[in-house]
Amino acid sequence: MSRAHPPKLKKFMDKKLSLKLNGGRHIQGILWGFDPFMNLVIDECVEMVPGSQQNNIGMVVIRGNSIILLEALEQV
Repeated sequence: MSRAHPPKLKKFMDKKLSLKLNGGRHIQGILWGFDPFMNLVIDECVEMVPGSQQNNIGMVVIRGNSIILLEALEQV
């Protein structure tokens, strides 16, 4: 069985990120942690809802297999 290699996300730690998730969801927040499966801990998370609405949802864990796109909103 193959082993998971840790993602190279150290340079994104404590930076604000934008994430597109499956199901059409879009969130923004600060990366607090990750694991070899690219599960992410995001703090100060805000869900961007179509129609310029934003829902503050605090600290969340995002499963790696639900991430479609990850973008840094700050210089890395």
